[in-house]
Amino acid sequence: MRQMRPLYSIATNFLALLSSVAFAQEITVTATRIPKLPDEIPAAVSVVSGEEVQLARQQLGLDESLAQVPGVFMQDRYNFAQDLRVSIRGFGARANFGIRGVRIFVDGIPQTLPDGQGAADSIDLGSVGRVTVLRGASSSLYGNAAGGVILVESEPPGEMASADARLSFGESGFSKQQLKVSGTEGSLGYLANAADLEYDGFRAHESVRRRSFNGKLSYAIDEHSDLKLSLAYTDVPQALDPGGLTAALKAANPRQAAPGNLLFDAGESFRQTQVGLTYDKDFGEGQSITARNYYVWRTFDNTLPFKISGAVSFDRFFFGGGLQYTDRGTLAGRNNRLIAGVDLDSQDDDRKRFDNNFGVFGALGLDEDEIVDTAGVFIQDELDLNDRLTLTAGARHDSVRFKVDDHFLADGNNSGARTLTQTSPTGALLYRLTPALNLYANVATSFETPTTAELANPNGGGFNPNLNPQTAVNYEIGAKGTAGARNHYTLALFTIDVKDELIPYELPASPGRSFYRNAGKSRRKGFELGLESSPAERLNLAIDYTYSDFYFRQFSDDAGNDFSGKRLPGIPSNVLHAQASYHYPFGLFVACDALYVDRLFVDNSNTVSDGAYTLANLRLGYTRHDGRRHWSVFGGVNNLFDESYDANTRINAAGGRYFEPGPGRTVYTGVELKWDY
Repeated sequence: MRQMRPLYSIATNFLALLSSVAFAQEITVTATRIPKLPDEIPAAVSVVSGEEVQLARQQLGLDESLAQVPGVFMQDRYNFAQDLRVSIRGFGARANFGIRGVRIFVDGIPQTLPDGQGAADSIDLGSVGRVTVLRGASSSLYGNAAGGVILVESEPPGEMASADARLSFGESGFSKQQLKVSGTEGSLGYLANAADLEYDGFRAHESVRRRSFNGKLSYAIDEHSDLKLSLAYTDVPQALDPGGLTAALKAANPRQAAPGNLLFDAGESFRQTQVGLTYDKDFGEGQSITARNYYVWRTFDNTLPFKISGAVSFDRFFFGGGLQYTDRGTLAGRNNRLIAGVDLDSQDDDRKRFDNNFGVFGALGLDEDEIVDTAGVFIQDELDLNDRLTLTAGARHDSVRFKVDDHFLADGNNSGARTLTQTSPTGALLYRLTPALNLYANVATSFETPTTAELANPNGGGFNPNLNPQTAVNYEIGAKGTAGARNHYTLALFTIDVKDELIPYELPASPGRSFYRNAGKSRRKGFELGLESSPAERLNLAIDYTYSDFYFRQFSDDAGNDFSGKRLPGIPSNVLHAQASYHYPFGLFVACDALYVDRLFVDNSNTVSDGAYTLANLRLGYTRHDGRRHWSVFGGVNNLFDESYDANTRINAAGGRYFEPGPGRTVYTGVELKWDY
């Protein structure tokens, strides 16, 4: 379906209906680098509270809470060897592991490498304070991302000292223990959270063990400046990969692992340590600076389900910093907000590949240093043209240099370097039609390089000389506002034209390993709607809907197959999420939600699809306060109606191994004790 006119008509009528009601919001958003109310941002933005992330959740993955954000589609919560797959407006859906097209930050520290590869496997959900999702092209501020930005912020330190212990367990060998302390002593605030997760998995060969620590110190130097230190450590000694199944294998036994993954003991292990420091200084008269720097160390071992070069090991050092200047003043008598800054990041991977002798590292097949250096300079200005109209304009220039030093010369010297540059402008208008309704329009460009892994040469070592970055232009219009004091809505309609889309494929000799090629052109048209309502005290309702019409405009592969007009694989046309929650006065909490996912294609030719499904979940808990002691019991049922579905699909997988079945009905429970001192 290519016609969007009915959706535009619905949107027009919807805006007309709501244009006369009052609005108010209190949450400020920092994703635009200037704190603003969500409805004052001329882009699609959503904020998810820490309570939504933590309250009576299993806390296995961000998708538990971010499923309520329109435009966001996530898979792979249960395969810890592949990490959570996050896509925003389809960007990121191509990744068979990790996160692409979306930049992720935790307390100011990027979880996305300079080459564009991101990960959520070290995010500590037990201490999340809130998550902000900025959808659409974000290159004017963050660079090298087409889908958007996810900002995770830890809880602020408590005003009084407290200790919080949480124990939970459930089916499929799930158990998680967590201990959190928080407090403020004078000018110093502190937060520390340690967690230990074990999960055997729904499928064979799917178990994981993960230990994590997240800490934050904040120090108020004076009333105009402060310093924040963040620390994080993650240790995953084992995360097994059950692999993708063919349709026949899935029908025979959805709980089995792929035979090749068992034979070659597919999985991964890693350790990661990160340290970050942020300094904020307010000079008065609207001027301020923010300076940050960070350091990340990661060791990683991975076995893939094939022999030749099927085992990977690397030591990574990832570091960088940035400086931002903000001036909130006036221009020609009108309010004006200017930001300018620079980001410098570097990634150094000492990477080796070995033969995989049935789970044992064998002969060396690759030894190289992969270095990625990035530099980005950005500027953005917001000017209130009058009391109702605000103009935003900005640009960012990025330079990304890839370099490989080959130390394995048996197959020749594959050393080399590539430098990719791009200037990405953006412009937006926000119009306050009424106190209840804000309208906006924006045009933004994006620049997304291949990662070092995506640049892998299918014909040998070094970088693929035929792979280019993808670029996109995003056109978006939207509306935000409230209907009365208890109802809020967001609406966004967009068209994105993409050139040189990065598309994965596999070779029969290396199943489970992805290589990439460029598609000529693709187009994405979509519609996102979010509705929140509190029809009664303590009762909250939410409905979020996403429509996606994403297709290749021009694309022929190396074999001469023409996929023009075919839908982009990995992205459902329709996604609907609904949620209801109620907090009883005596301490009982109940929440239920349902997620409908339309069928999606898993290959470029659109000959194989994964069926639609609906998942329903139930959470409940009871909390009692006894002076400074608080205790609660909680539990939940995931996949309440035992729906058969795939938790993940592998795009263009060789041999038809597209499907990773998800668990059926799963029950978990837990207890939490908190002491205030």
